[in-house]
Amino acid sequence: MPGFRSNPPKSLLLFLGFCLLVAFTSASSHISHTGGGRGDDDAGGSVVWETRRSLASGTAQNSSLLLAEERTRRRDPLDSFKKYNGGWNISNEHYWASVGFTAVPFFAVAAVWFVIFGLSLSLICLCYCCCPREPYGYSRTCYALSLILLILFTLAAIVGCIVLYTGQGKFHSSTTKTLDYVVSQADKTVESLRNLSGYLGAAKRVGVDSVFLPSDVQSNIDNIRTKLDSASSTLDDKSEKNSKSIQDVLDSVGLALIIVAAVMLFLAFLGFVFSIFGWQALVYFLVIVGWVLVAGTFILCGVFLLLHNVVADSCVSMDEWVQNPTSHTALDDILPCVDNATAQETAIRAKDVTHQLVTVVNSVINNVSNVNYPPIARPLYFNQSGPRLPVLCDPFNSDLSDRQCAPGEVELKNATQVWKRYVCEASATGICRTVGRLNPTMYGQMEAARNVSYGLYRYGPFLVDLQDCTFVRVTFTDISKNNCPSLRKHSEWIYIGLVMVSAAVMLSLIFWVIYARERRHRVYTKKFASAKTAEEFEDKGA
Repeated sequence: MPGFRSNPPKSLLLFLGFCLLVAFTSASSHISHTGGGRGDDDAGGSVVWETRRSLASGTAQNSSLLLAEERTRRRDPLDSFKKYNGGWNISNEHYWASVGFTAVPFFAVAAVWFVIFGLSLSLICLCYCCCPREPYGYSRTCYALSLILLILFTLAAIVGCIVLYTGQGKFHSSTTKTLDYVVSQADKTVESLRNLSGYLGAAKRVGVDSVFLPSDVQSNIDNIRTKLDSASSTLDDKSEKNSKSIQDVLDSVGLALIIVAAVMLFLAFLGFVFSIFGWQALVYFLVIVGWVLVAGTFILCGVFLLLHNVVADSCVSMDEWVQNPTSHTALDDILPCVDNATAQETAIRAKDVTHQLVTVVNSVINNVSNVNYPPIARPLYFNQSGPRLPVLCDPFNSDLSDRQCAPGEVELKNATQVWKRYVCEASATGICRTVGRLNPTMYGQMEAARNVSYGLYRYGPFLVDLQDCTFVRVTFTDISKNNCPSLRKHSEWIYIGLVMVSAAVMLSLIFWVIYARERRHRVYTKKFASAKTAEEFEDKGA
């Protein structure tokens, strides 16, 4: 009897070529288009993370700077598809719309796949259910080729799932470490600001032998502490809020990728097993499930391309900000610098309080401790005697400029150890019973004053860093140097894994149908040939 071979519908083959072409070329073109800077040719269309632009040296102090301006110049669907020119800014809806537009090709592939393959699948099912069943022809070449391709595409899906899962884990680890580093830097700054405020508050309460800071200095301390507390609270709130939002996104993306890898791996394995055993009804059921999942995977490819470009934009933005740290940028919302005026005023007040405390201590040393008063001169008299007590070195002049210690002065860092040798044994009323220039009470007061002075003096470099945003520059430099390369590599792993899984499972779906049909034809042909041979044998016997 005449037979026919079951070939796949031409619409499926045409759609297959279209999907592969769009999936690879459109995504790579969008990534390379937004890459910007040097290295595009060398990278082969991948995102360039180490891009460094030479920014204009004439940028005004505290001026506004658009970060990654060239890189983020993409079509904005919210602005009639004009070029977005607002630079990197995760709080700007137009930025998200423009970067999201790069993922449209993947969404288009998902839509086309869903519609065309759905129609083709419906047509196959209709033909299978309604057309009269005739004896089938059988081609060993088509059977063997479909089996080989099915095995290859199943292996490709497995490899893609492994790459996707591994890349997801490493990418999540890299991004979490980066975020934790940024938060730790912000926390250190907040802690330093609060410690500085605490030292200033302690300076108001410090007194040596009933001598305290002048009232105007105490008033200035109250004013600057208010500003410090406000600055530290703002920095703490912003860093905590943004880090939580970013971490939530990272966790959601990581969970979605893990689920996708597991589901697609399970689907590829089941489809292969069902096809090999010829369970055609189950194969068609899995084809329907895979039809939906492949469309979802292509959509996820687009979503991850969006995230991929946002992370790349962020690295370029940090790199550019390092070269212009005093400009106002969108990065201020993630790790803002303390207001420059507040930092300058704090540095001045810290120097002034340090100078005033040293003056208070030295006035007590010169006017009380180192003077031998008669017993009737109470309370200045406490039987002080012995070698004269060295005065404390004032690190600042009266105009708050830096000052070198004079011979015989004791430095702030070791003053308490030196003064301890001049402490006498005293009675309950504070009168020295042994040789010494300080009774224990005065030593405790001078030690407290020295500790506060040294604490404020020690925060001088930190305040300088606040004024020129050095601490933020160091943070972003470390991220650009240490974290961005791993983010680039592992995000590429995820992208490759997603594309491999999507393409491999898409092709597997087609060859599940082809191989299952070929296997059915093969079984039928063998039965038909066996029956025909048996009939001929009976005819000959008759």
